[in-house]
Amino acid sequence: MNNQSVKTSDRLRISEIFYSVQGESRTIGLPTIFIRLTGCPLRCQYCDTEYAFQGGQWMTYAEIFAQLKQYKTPYITVTGGEPLAQKACYEFLTQLCDAGYQVSLETSGAIDIAPVDKRVSRVVDIKTPGSAEQIKNRLENLDSLTEHDQLKFVICNHEDYVWSVNFLTQHNIKQGCEIIFSPSFEQITLKELTEWVLADQLNVRVQCQLHKLIWGDQPGH
Repeated sequence: MNNQSVKTSDRLRISEIFYSVQGESRTIGLPTIFIRLTGCPLRCQYCDTEYAFQGGQWMTYAEIFAQLKQYKTPYITVTGGEPLAQKACYEFLTQLCDAGYQVSLETSGAIDIAPVDKRVSRVVDIKTPGSAEQIKNRLENLDSLTEHDQLKFVICNHEDYVWSVNFLTQHNIKQGCEIIFSPSFEQITLKELTEWVLADQLNVRVQCQLHKLIWGDQPGH
């Protein structure tokens, strides 16, 4: 894969780098390094990382890699904000893979994921009506999904749930791409969402945010 068309620099604006357990996705529960990039073009009503919209500091790839060496885990999650809003992120993801890390990307689904290195596990959001950003869904991204990726729906209410079920019916999701339904924190309960999924016998993964069960709604976890 050639990312030269999207590479613009060898630095990124970083909101924070921290070490925690993965709270979501396929590697839930595993100790993971999180690299949170600054900036996001979306304003989801349930966003819990508004502090990452602005600020942060510019760091070169070399400076970031120097920080990563203090942690003894192969798992890295690049998140935001919206990490792909910084074009240099594409090349950085490739360098992380080249360094031997097992890399996941948490993205809003509003920006093209096709140039992302195929070794990266892409966790792509589909924005429901309850997010207040449904209009930002980039449906072309569905064509780029593989069995290595995951498609996530954050469910705010029963209307969101019905909308998400209909979305899966209406769109051709690539076979093998795992589907995640997750309750929006403190808007619906995990029990409610689980019971809806079981009643409809959906083949989706119901998932909560493990880090919020442990630490609550604290930033940096």
